[in-house]
Amino acid sequence: MKVNKKAAKIISLLLAALLVCSLFAGCGDAGSAGQNAGDGGVKNITVTVVHGDSTSKDFPIACTGETLREALEQENLVEGEESQYGLYIKTVDGETVNEDNQEWWCLTKGGEQVNSGVDGVKIADGDQYELTLTVGY
Repeated sequence: MKVNKKAAKIISLLLAALLVCSLFAGCGDAGSAGQNAGDGGVKNITVTVVHGDSTSKDFPIACTGETLREALEQENLVEGEESQYGLYIKTVDGETVNEDNQEWWCLTKGGEQVNSGVDGVKIADGDQYELTLTVGY
């Protein structure tokens, strides 16, 4: 009976993993794929950069990439270092953080903080993002 219990546990875990994978597979923005199919997959997004002196500048970006990182790098808008989480942004629109002052670039979408790096942010046509130089961890 011990083998059957182990087999049942393994099958249960596999089914649970399959269910989780199928849930995540449906999390994409199906509406944006249909909208972009007719125009070659171009997504028009806007990135607002808020500098340390509180001035801001809007960057309209048209790209065919899938992630925010691809869009930002296409425009040469950001520079940084690779980390275990992807690109760690250090410079935006020519302004570099001073880590000794606990400065960092905060990524938001519609005013809400994005809890992943730019590598993991899938973009859709019409998205608006903000990169704000922030002080304090």
